[in-house]
Formats: sequence, structure tokens, C-alpha cells
Amino acid sequence: MPDTRDATDAQDPSDGTPLHRAIGPKLLILFIIGDILGTGIYATTGSVAGKVGGALWLPFVIGFAVALLTAASYAELVGKYPKAAGAALYTQRAFKIPFITFIVAFMVMCSGLSSASAAARAFSGDYLSELVDVPPTLVAILFILALAALNLRGVSESVKTNVVLTIVELTGLLIIIAIGVFAVFNGEGDPGRLADVHTGDGTGYAVLTGVLGATALGFFAFVGFEDSVNMAEETVEPSRTFPRALFVGVCVTGTIYILVALVSSLLVDFRVLEKSSGPLLEVVKAGDVSFPPELFAVIALFAVTNSALINIMMASRLCYGMANERILPTFMGKVLPSRRTPVVGIVFVSLLAVALVSTGEIEGLGDTTSFLLLCVFAVVNVAVLVLRKDRVEHRHFRTPTVLPILGAVAAGILASPLADRETDVYVRAGLLVLLGVVLWAVNKIGMVIAARRR
Repeated sequence: MPDTRDATDAQDPSDGTPLHRAIGPKLLILFIIGDILGTGIYATTGSVAGKVGGALWLPFVIGFAVALLTAASYAELVGKYPKAAGAALYTQRAFKIPFITFIVAFMVMCSGLSSASAAARAFSGDYLSELVDVPPTLVAILFILALAALNLRGVSESVKTNVVLTIVELTGLLIIIAIGVFAVFNGEGDPGRLADVHTGDGTGYAVLTGVLGATALGFFAFVGFEDSVNMAEETVEPSRTFPRALFVGVCVTGTIYILVALVSSLLVDFRVLEKSSGPLLEVVKAGDVSFPPELFAVIALFAVTNSALINIMMASRLCYGMANERILPTFMGKVLPSRRTPVVGIVFVSLLAVALVSTGEIEGLGDTTSFLLLCVFAVVNVAVLVLRKDRVEHRHFRTPTVLPILGAVAAGILASPLADRETDVYVRAGLLVLLGVVLWAVNKIGMVIAARRR
């Protein structure tokens, strides 16, 4: 049956307290840009360079195209179903198999948590060590807890903080681009590096798998736009606002990423970038510009802070949305009355993020995030085609049919073994999915017991 409610109506949570609509069009665009920018480009650029060599820009160009394809599918679906559950909602509507819905939702949540954990690791890594020498793991844990406290305070405070941090991290990337422009005009850098594809033994297959592996890891820099759909119930007129905001956000960040990759390869040898967890700091030091590395380190810390803040925020809203859809126990949708924030969801995902901090380093956690989301994106791109038969009465964006087809194929290839990634990524992702299966079984048993008691 078509959804006949107004597209701006929010679904009430289990305790009757609706979320507050505090996000307008401009704030949403900044929110999406801030969600995409951050840990990926600031911390994993060196690892991408290690996989592909001087042609660092190539994985980001391919990742940009894949992100646009999937963003088109999300733009249609969030306009059609403006609710907080995101990919979980779309999967359930399309396939109506609760177990598959739960696994997709759990993978999305875990991707957000692994991304937040990667950001916490990045925060406590080379950028912070440029300023002070402190225990990295302890700093990463305290970092997650501080962001959880901010998230509990309210969506307005969190989103406004995101705006400030977005401006700071965007400034940092513009500084990198400016350093590159200055270098070009002064005849500095080595343009020959830009065409150097350095992968394995140099055979055709090695080049293919190396580029795909670099793209899969680099795709971590593009993730985030999919998180924004979980803010649908806190956005003004989401069916109208989201499509433009998604495309603007992905295009702005994609353009910046490609320029930053070009500058990084132009000024710094890929072997130097590969060894650093703060690769853009190497670019600042290599540029013939008198810019304090310590100041750039502070900017980078703000950038990774923003990534973690948004991922914790999105994962908690996903819990809230799944509780409303009865995919998770209804108490997960409990809202803090005084602040109107999903309190149980925030506490739950923050504790999981703290646990994940100790399971890997930035590259492994980032690649795990990409792998999980690429699997989800393949499902979402198929779902948008399946749901074409489900009509709604309000107007919404409709993507050309060829785009989700291409998006599903591209996501599938990048998630496949063709993309040369470390074994620990598959192990970590597999264990997370296994945890999801266990939780699903526990939840089903609990529902059966509760039904018998009634």
C-alpha cells in the first residue's frame, strides 16, 4: 500500500517523543560535506599511495564516479521514504526478508563504528604526536566518550559543531591545494609521478587488482553521504532537500579529493606518503610555503573529530530508526525527553566504538568500513529498482535506471577479491556479521518468550 502521509511527517518513536526538525537545506549540504570530508583523505591518502604509486589521483576519480552512482539511488529512496532507518528501511521495503534487513542494518551500523574508530585512531596518531606525546589508545577512548556526550546534548548542538568543524577541515584541504598551485607556478614538484602506477610486479593483472584495491581503500574517503539519510526525520522537507544536497556534497568533496591527491603526488614521493599516518602533513612540509606544520596538525585533528562525531551521530539514529521499524527492540528507540535525542542508541554505539578502537589501525579499520558499505551499496542499488513498483503520492526525485545498475556492478567489483585487500579486513568484517547473526537469534528468542508470556 502506498505511503500516503506527507513526506515531511516524522514517524513517532516508541515513547511518543518525535525528533526535532532542525536541519535546513544549507545546513544539510554542509552536514553532508562535513560527513564525507575528514579521516579518509587526511589519514589514508598515504596508504592509497602505497597501493597505486604516484597515480594517486586515479583511485579517487574512480571512487568519485562510484559514489555519484550510489548517491543517485539514495537520493531517490530518501525522497520516497523520508525516515531515519536508511538502508535498512529500503532493504525491508524491497525484499521483505527481516533477516536480510537486519544484516544490512547491522553492517551499516558497524561501518559507522569502524569509521569512528579509525577516526579515533587517526586523532591519536601522527597529527597529535606533532603537538604532544600521549598514550594513543587512551586518547582514542576518551575521544569517543567526549563525542558521545556532545551527541547526547542534542542534534542542533551536534550539527552546529559539525558546521564549524567542516569549515576548519575544508580550510585545511584548501591550504593543501593552495600549496600545490604555488608549487606549480614556481616550477616545483615532479609531474612525472602522476602517471606512475606502481602495483606489484607490474603485470596487467597486478595493475588491475592494485588499482581496484587502492580504489576500495580510497573509497573510505567518500563514505558518509549514505549516513545523512538517517537524518531525514530531523530535516525540513526531506523529499525536496536531500537530492540536491547529496549531489552537491559528493561533487564538492570529490573535486577537492582529486585536487588534493594530485598535489600530494606532485610534491611527495609515494613511498614517503605510505609510511605516514598523517600524509597531508608531509605535503605541508614539502611545499615551499611558510605554513606551520603544528597549525596544520591542529586542523587535521578537527577534521578527524568531525568524522567521528558524524559517525557516532548516524549510528545512533540508525538504532533509533530500526527500533521504530521493530528490527531492534523498541527500547532502542527511546528518546531523552529533555534533549529529544536517542539516548539508548547513543550509549550503545559509543560503547561498541570504544571496543573497536583496540581491534586495528587506521588502514585496516578504514578498509573494513569501505568493504561493509560497498556490500550495502550493492544491495541499495538493487533495491531502488525493485521499489519502482511501490508508488507514493508525494513527488520525489527519480534516478535514471542505468545508474543503479552501474552502481550495483561497481560496488560488487570493489567488494570482491579482485580488489587487493588484506585478509584481516575480511576476517574483521566476517566477525562483525557473525555478531549480527548472534544478536538476531537472541532478539528472535526474546520475542518468542515475550509472546508466550502474553
